[in-house]
Amino acid sequence: MDIKNSQAPTNTITYNRDLIDAPTGNIYEAISIIAKRTEQINLDVKKELLEKLDEFATYTDSLEEIFENKEQIEVSKFYERLPKPHAIAIEEWLNDKIYYRNTKDEEIDN
Repeated sequence: MDIKNSQAPTNTITYNRDLIDAPTGNIYEAISIIAKRTEQINLDVKKELLEKLDEFATYTDSLEEIFENKEQIEVSKFYERLPKPHAIAIEEWLNDKIYYRNTKDEEIDN
């Protein structure tokens, strides 16, 4: 996953419904696939962010020692500026980068 170089928009865009449901022929199925991919992207980004923030963690119990870490703030700001996971998932869907299959079709074939 290369979300840092994603061309997904960071602002609101209206997508053509016909482009969204073209691969499946069903808008609800397409949205379900996009939603599942969004969850995957969100979990990956969250995991990566927490790993980077753990590098800056200080494990002290004293409240007086709370201070601002400029590197930690920069990392947080970088992740805030990234495109939202749903925008990345839609971009991947429209560019045919998401693999999907319908298991009900496979059951009928057997």
